[in-house]
Amino acid sequence: MDDDADLTDLAEELRTALGDFVRRVRAYDTMPRSQVAVLGHLARTGPLSIADLARRERVKHQSMTRTVNLLGDQDLVTLGVAEDDRRRVVVTLSSTGTRRLAEERRQRSARIAATLRTLDGEERAMIARLPAVLRKLVD
Repeated sequence: MDDDADLTDLAEELRTALGDFVRRVRAYDTMPRSQVAVLGHLARTGPLSIADLARRERVKHQSMTRTVNLLGDQDLVTLGVAEDDRRRVVVTLSSTGTRRLAEERRQRSARIAATLRTLDGEERAMIARLPAVLRKLVD
């Protein structure tokens, strides 16, 4: 696996397999990906402006405003004004949003766990090492 062609082939296989895996897991989601992503950002970082959320998701401000408004309509987030700039809207995860995100994550984990049960011990041991390896790739 030392030459560039082998690494490129491996990279393509990894990209394809991870993409298939993510799509398969997301097929069981009960919320749109964009909404779950916003809730996840807020859970990890705390309140954010709509502009910050848009930058993190690489979408236009107007698109993020629509997503945030949909989340607000479901009482999953609350909207307020920034203390330092009253023109800026700050989005905060509500307790309902925290519970909804946790449920969405539980459902995903349960789906993955069900699939893991179909693997043999050696395959499970290999999968157990993957999170640490993948984290090294993104760091």
